[in-house]
Amino acid sequence: MQKVLKWSAPLLAFGATIFIIFFLISINPSEEFSGVKPLAHESGIIQKKPDKIWLNHFSQTERLGYFYPVNEIYIKIDLNEKKINTDTTATYRLSAFLLDPYQLFCLKEELKQHGLKYYLTKDKDEVELVIFSKNINKLNSLVKVLKNYQISAIIKPYKEEI
Repeated sequence: MQKVLKWSAPLLAFGATIFIIFFLISINPSEEFSGVKPLAHESGIIQKKPDKIWLNHFSQTERLGYFYPVNEIYIKIDLNEKKINTDTTATYRLSAFLLDPYQLFCLKEELKQHGLKYYLTKDKDEVELVIFSKNINKLNSLVKVLKNYQISAIIKPYKEEI
């Protein structure tokens, strides 16, 4: 057994050497390519009209500095104009404070079924889900369903601040 182990390492090295030699010979043929001319260098210069690209502006400007690749947008909003509310229907706000991810999952699934849009606000310790809706019946039925999941929700009339 010791003789086999003693000669196995040199035999393995010899076999790997033979494999590498045959591999190198097969990928580097010794044939000369006859009739193949080397590539000739042509010195003809073709003048191409530069395309109008927005990057060309940066290379032609004389100002130094970095140019941000965004457009500036100016929006004018008249904040003194009072909004005339012709709609007399009331809007309601449902607030639910969530304690764990399972409650959030259950609430999202119920909101999918009721077809309500919502948004989440997250503080350090709590997550608040807020829903604005004009249909108080939908919100009341949602509150009843949320009680099954031990989620407390509050419905309040919502008044927009002017």
